[in-house]
Amino acid sequence: MDLLITLAVVAVVVAGVATLVFGGLRTSIFFTVKTQENVIVERFGKYKKVAKPGLNVKTPFIETTTRPISLRVRQLEVNIETKTKDNVFVTIPVAVQFVIGEENVVDAYYKLDNPEEQIRSYVFDTVRSSLSSMTLDTSFESKDDIASAVENRLSESMARYGFQIVNTLVTDISPDQRVRDSMNSINAAQRDRDAAQSLAEADKIKRVTQAEADADARRLQGEGVAAQRKAIATGIAEQYEMLKRAGIEDTAEQLLLMNQYFDTLGDVARNGKSNVLFLPSNPGSVGDLFQEIRNSLLSAQEAGRASDAADPDVGSGFEEYRP
Repeated sequence: MDLLITLAVVAVVVAGVATLVFGGLRTSIFFTVKTQENVIVERFGKYKKVAKPGLNVKTPFIETTTRPISLRVRQLEVNIETKTKDNVFVTIPVAVQFVIGEENVVDAYYKLDNPEEQIRSYVFDTVRSSLSSMTLDTSFESKDDIASAVENRLSESMARYGFQIVNTLVTDISPDQRVRDSMNSINAAQRDRDAAQSLAEADKIKRVTQAEADADARRLQGEGVAAQRKAIATGIAEQYEMLKRAGIEDTAEQLLLMNQYFDTLGDVARNGKSNVLFLPSNPGSVGDLFQEIRNSLLSAQEAGRASDAADPDVGSGFEEYRP
């Protein structure tokens, strides 16, 4: 009987010890804390200490532990709908990355009941204050300025509660769909106008360059024709002088006309587009043709001499061929 009582007492003691060692958070002596977490130990509801990662000890029934407090960097997504200075409603998603410093665990746990809602309130207030003084176009250009303003405001406000703001990102600025369509239309029209101006400028350059090329071609062509005519006149004058020295003075003009006539026929035959060339069939007709050409040249020569008599400063052009 005494043995049974002894065994029962031992069993109760073992059960009590097991309960104290391996029981729940309130009744246990030992408890563990994970890496990158802290746990606050309270005695009768009052702060006692901060338990670090690893195995920790507390007084059962008297001391209790709080929920684990994460020391990892967390990110809070906040979507804000607000109005710009030019009365355009936009939605701005803001990502806030924050962390609890290991030395600020007590302040972070006791001073704020809901830190995420507190951060949301500061973000809303800062973004709306910033956007109210910006137009839509300016807000797109000032995303970094908005993010900096939010980060500075949050860092200053949340530091006294034990939270450190790691980074603040304004990921997008999204106006209403109709506003985006209008902006795209304006952008497309601007690009079309720039393209039209570029094409017009290119066409202008092309036309000016072509006009300059045509002018140079005409100038060179005129110089070539003038040089050709000068060479022909010089050649005719030399031939005339040569015929005179040979004693053929009276028929020199006829010979020159005959030579020019046959040269012209050869040129027409080589460069003309006609396949058939009609010529006088008898010597008398050819003689009449020469006589008409001679008379025309003599008439032009007499007219030039009359013009020279009236105005000595103007030459007839045929004087170059006379000795």
